[in-house]
Amino acid sequence: MQKILTSSFYKYVEIKEPEKFQTKHLAYCKRLGVKGKIHLAEEGINGTISGNETQIDKYEKDLIKNKLFKNIQFKRTLADKLPFRKTIVRLRKEIVSSGLDVNLKNKGKYITPKELKKALDKKEDLILLDARNDYESFVGKFKNAITPKIKTFKEFKKVPKLISRFKNTKIVTYCTGGIRCEKASAYLKENGFKNIFQLEGGILSYINQFPDTYFEGLCFVFDDRLTIPTGSNVKEITYCMHCKTPSGRYINCKNISCDEMFICCEKCDLNFKHKCRDCI
Repeated sequence: MQKILTSSFYKYVEIKEPEKFQTKHLAYCKRLGVKGKIHLAEEGINGTISGNETQIDKYEKDLIKNKLFKNIQFKRTLADKLPFRKTIVRLRKEIVSSGLDVNLKNKGKYITPKELKKALDKKEDLILLDARNDYESFVGKFKNAITPKIKTFKEFKKVPKLISRFKNTKIVTYCTGGIRCEKASAYLKENGFKNIFQLEGGILSYINQFPDTYFEGLCFVFDDRLTIPTGSNVKEITYCMHCKTPSGRYINCKNISCDEMFICCEKCDLNFKHKCRDCI
């Protein structure tokens, strides 16, 4: 049985006539048989696709043949089953919704996973800043990181005020794969922060290279899996809503009028018929 892989990638690059690219790329993905979600805009590409190893290898090799994407980074993870049900290639105004009007030339310097681990090993004076939504950092984050209470990335605009006391401190921003930090780091610099870095490749690259180190809990992902392990000895930092046992398993309440996403262990999921505490 072939293993199932996901490949996540993005690149900020000018795409002329993205409508034509979208039509051709959707047809290509369907011919190849990969499932996933890809966003295209004049500013670039952002996607996660899934398939068997042969399909993922071919997709990645074909994409980098296009000179626009020759230096793109791919972050792979494993899945027990296909985490996407459809093949979507969609046109957007932004490849990740932010509402941040920034100049990407001002983005923070990259710090590699190896460099970050070395800095953390040495207990270097720095701040780790989570650029993700609060429901993502709730189930997993870097130890001692600042995790702003934001529901969507568009709310990142309020973060500079929340961390204003760190304007002269070394700050390393991070997100799932790196894409949000491109704009988040630029926004911080344009708001007076002096020493801004961004984790290259995001959490996915870090946990692939250094599992079971400084990232605690699970990593939230935007597909049917919802969370993925960050090592072989993961300790959940959240608890089942019903029985309060350690769990990082997100589900959506089966009550359609509720549809709340909450933490629920497998046993309670069955016992309470996929419903949250308020809908039992």
